[in-house]
Amino acid sequence: MGGMQLRGKTALITGSAGGIGRATSLLFAREGAAVTLVDLNQEAGQKVVHEISSTGGRAIFERADVTSAADCRRVVERTVREFGGIHILVNNAGIIRRASVVETTEQEWDAVMAANVKSIFLLCREVIPVMARARGGSIINTASGWGLAGGARAAAYCASKGAVVLMTKAMATDHGRQNIRVNCICPGDTDTAMLRSEARQLGEAEDQLLSDAANRPLGRVGKPEEIAQAALYLASDVSSFVTGTALVVDGGGLATSG
Repeated sequence: MGGMQLRGKTALITGSAGGIGRATSLLFAREGAAVTLVDLNQEAGQKVVHEISSTGGRAIFERADVTSAADCRRVVERTVREFGGIHILVNNAGIIRRASVVETTEQEWDAVMAANVKSIFLLCREVIPVMARARGGSIINTASGWGLAGGARAAAYCASKGAVVLMTKAMATDHGRQNIRVNCICPGDTDTAMLRSEARQLGEAEDQLLSDAANRPLGRVGKPEEIAQAALYLASDVSSFVTGTALVVDGGGLATSG
């Protein structure tokens, strides 16, 4: 087992069937947290639960659409019922549409904003009262380097992640007195299924996109486990004086832009 930095804590993690969410769920469980995994992909989500429970960890899976208020309420109620509370919320679910404004349909715009922004609003609205009753908690939102700087052919995505960064700061301001810390992580390109889907959307070869994405000071794309370590820092008491921040984890990508 790890250092057990999250012993006795419960974490609710969305988008947890793959990529950064899966890596975060596995790491948090190793560090002692009970984990509720939330995703639309039931088969992959149950597989992660099995990985956690087979090594002595505690986890449940809840299939849910995080853009639905009713689904968000159900997930939070079940987590509290099963584990007694929620100490950590990781809003990681998200989608990307690689297109300029002109190329984006209204339906695509709405889908990106719902998955990337509305979902955070809905879950936080349910979880913050639970955390307030327990006198504290940590909320971690997955933003993006493209929430701080613009990117080509990703207008809706950039808009959504910029919203995540400022919503994080606003919630940190509102709920600090309740001892609820709210931070976001701004990953650079990370080797996940989402990055590979971007290649398909752009009509590029996957290996070409990955090598282009590696054009940053550290000379490579990130691994989901590296982003998960940043989430662990923000979830644990080690970061007890950190709130309202956007933690860039991108191999230096933003350091060289502008």
